[in-house]
Amino acid sequence: MTELTPTTVLGLGAMGSALAEALVAAGHPTTVWNRSATRPEPRGCVRAGTVQDAVAASGLVILCLLDHGSVRDVLSTVGPLDGKTIVNLTSCAPAQARDLAAWATERGADYLDGGIMAVPPMIATPAAFVLYSGSQTAFDHARPALDRFGESHYLGTDPGSAALYDLSLLSGMYGLLAGILHAYAVIGSEGVAATSFAPLLARWLTTMVGFTASAAEQIDRGDYSVGVASSLAMQSAGFTELLELAEHNGISPELIAPLGPLMARRVADGHGHEDIIGVIELLKKGANHE
Repeated sequence: MTELTPTTVLGLGAMGSALAEALVAAGHPTTVWNRSATRPEPRGCVRAGTVQDAVAASGLVILCLLDHGSVRDVLSTVGPLDGKTIVNLTSCAPAQARDLAAWATERGADYLDGGIMAVPPMIATPAAFVLYSGSQTAFDHARPALDRFGESHYLGTDPGSAALYDLSLLSGMYGLLAGILHAYAVIGSEGVAATSFAPLLARWLTTMVGFTASAAEQIDRGDYSVGVASSLAMQSAGFTELLELAEHNGISPELIAPLGPLMARRVADGHGHEDIIGVIELLKKGANHE
């Protein structure tokens, strides 16, 4: 029977511990290290006394630390990384991921960056997926272990791609969360229980999320006038009612208010007949648009 790839996990926060547990459960010999020795290691792991010992224990080293700076700080204490496959699953910006890739490569490592699209309880379940980018060789070598965490998606050789996709996906999540919280605040302001409102909210949002693919097609074409079901002008006029209701009921509209001026500006620019998706053009122009 072939022994599964020995793997080291640096960082035993909630996510790092979940990753180590998934590896152990699948049969990978797993060494762990954490800056604070007070945090217990998952059952079945071997705790290394130093980060040097942890990195020396395995050819595959997975990092799940606090931030970009902590990854470099920890690995800097190790010295050369010749022959190591480094998989960084610490959240960082695309430019930081590229910087780490260059830094690790100079020290002899094969580097792969990743973005985990899951919370710790989702690891090793069908709901989890993880984005990877960087060395194709590193991905191919590490994939049997990486697949233990969730569905693996390789995005190409640019080390910054996984971080770019990760932060973009999170942007969509936080935008959705902002709307959900605002909706609960408004409905609750008139004594409606959130639990009684939740089924209708979930049904409505599930339906609306279906527009994602058609929105992408409009954005890629740069044409927001095809297949318009509800014009921007109409939506802009109706949006004020949301803000007025919130203010009347004593609810701050600050989670959703920024969309209103963008819609109005787009209408004033002569795009009222188009789809609301065209508001993205104002985001592209950003700070130069008054």
